[in-house]
Amino acid sequence: MNKIIVFCAPSGSGKTTIVNYLMKQNLNLHFSISATSRPPRGQETDGVEYYFLTGEEFKQKLDEDAFLEYCEVYPGRYYGTLRSEVDRLLAEGKNVVCDVDVVGAKNIKAAYGDRALTLFIQPPSIEELRRRLEARGTDSPEVIDDRIARAQYELDQAPAFDLTIVNDDLIAAEDEALYWVEKFLNE
Repeated sequence: MNKIIVFCAPSGSGKTTIVNYLMKQNLNLHFSISATSRPPRGQETDGVEYYFLTGEEFKQKLDEDAFLEYCEVYPGRYYGTLRSEVDRLLAEGKNVVCDVDVVGAKNIKAAYGDRALTLFIQPPSIEELRRRLEARGTDSPEVIDDRIARAQYELDQAPAFDLTIVNDDLIAAEDEALYWVEKFLNE
């Protein structure tokens, strides 16, 4: 039986790097493509980067209970995980990777129970997280402050996850994630 691995982390924790490492480990892992109500950017293609829906289509799917989880990131700008996308990948014999916020992770776990493993990637400290975000050089000080405030909330939610991996050493965090994901997939 194929399974779902749900990742969550504050921005700057190294989640994307760890997930990309796991995707190369021959574990039959496949990303769940999220849906969004925002228009495509640049060369983005429907069904590849996202499923692009109009605001009305997104709201209709909400009414139909088609989402495992969703979030209104900005007014009228929705993102969510379609139940049909996860179920399609599982039916194709694939293990599914979801990258969601803390509420979304709880919702997916509630929907799939023991078939889902929730992993929280945690920075070693808020100070280190701030240093990493500043080192990226991609966000204004105000955006970094917002990310830090959100990180405080997310860190408070970590005990609700099946596992928490502290990324204070990337190689060790990748190895720990690989160990737990392999163990879960082989149970």
